[in-house]
Amino acid sequence: MRTLGLLGGMSWESSIEYERQINESVRGRLGGSHSADLIVRSFDFDFIEGFMDSGNWSGVAQVLADQALSLERAGAEAIVVCTNTMHQVADRIEAAITVPLLHIADATVAAIAQAEVEKVALLGTRFTMQEPFLRSRFESAGIDVVVPAGDDLEMIHRVIFDELVQGVVSEDSRRLFLDAISRLLETGATGVVAGCTEIELLVSPGDLDVPYFPTAELHALAAADWALGD
Repeated sequence: MRTLGLLGGMSWESSIEYERQINESVRGRLGGSHSADLIVRSFDFDFIEGFMDSGNWSGVAQVLADQALSLERAGAEAIVVCTNTMHQVADRIEAAITVPLLHIADATVAAIAQAEVEKVALLGTRFTMQEPFLRSRFESAGIDVVVPAGDDLEMIHRVIFDELVQGVVSEDSRRLFLDAISRLLETGATGVVAGCTEIELLVSPGDLDVPYFPTAELHALAAADWALGD
């Protein structure tokens, strides 16, 4: 089994799901008391949010790149960034390490292609919905992407940071998300990407009538596969 280095705590509500899903996948495959070989660096998310709120992505990149290198030096054979938004600085992280960075978009693209979905609705933080760091990887694979606009975009971003990151899961917010998703499906999208790991705490596959692509789950399972050599 190969050792994974996890950059988590952004937020811990989602990264703890990474640990659970990776470990459950390894135990399911190997049986007995097996679990994954993990080295975890979990941040105080308020510290990271300070960089984000001021638009200091260079600061975010430096912190994550330094800590990814620390994980590599501690024995990690691949790095997993347990969040979509921080993949905005994935190139800087990759440049700082010599081991692979297992990118969240790659696992998601593979699942979308397997489902033969050609156009997806992408939900996430404002950064994920407005910046190209995920969309471009989907589009380079021939997948069309639509994102919310206006009030829907602001609502989704607000719920993520004001509720989900703080462990609040509201039925009212679930209904708002599903209404926003319905409007995106009206544009021709035939699948939904939960492009923020916390969204998986709020919206589940049973809430939708179209294929659902939970990026954190897909990423975690792909990381487990890599650790086991698949």
